[in-house]
Amino acid sequence: MIDDISLNILKILQEKARIPNVEVARQVGMAPSAVLERIRKLEKMGYIDGYEVRLNPERFGKSQVAFIQVRTGGAIDPQGLVQTLTALPQVQEIHYVAGQDGYLLKVRETDTRALGRLVRDKIAPLNGVVATHTTIVMNTIKETARIPIDDHDLMDA
Repeated sequence: MIDDISLNILKILQEKARIPNVEVARQVGMAPSAVLERIRKLEKMGYIDGYEVRLNPERFGKSQVAFIQVRTGGAIDPQGLVQTLTALPQVQEIHYVAGQDGYLLKVRETDTRALGRLVRDKIAPLNGVVATHTTIVMNTIKETARIPIDDHDLMDA
């Protein structure tokens, strides 16, 4: 279990991962060396999975977002299918979902034409894929990887 100070450090890092350690220490009222030790401990305990830079997709011509429901059936190798989907650079997220659809993918492409090629040539022909249903995003209002955490959200490691 983590304490309130460690929880505060997680909130600060989630807001701005590149914040200097000295600034984190100032905000939580601790020595920088103690904060660094807590961060290393949080990483080791699995509370911090890693650090990423969020790139602007429009600067790379990848502003078209879509969600693709992939319905599976028949003779399927789930691990093989997931490995193949994971290897596609356009696929940002893969979720195994309940209901008739096996997986929900979040993909990012240049435009609808490229999106169509992705679905038609790389996803639909995969072994075990019975059908796909694509929802094209017109405009993204909010997109975040942040996890809402409060004091009552503390869980055992």
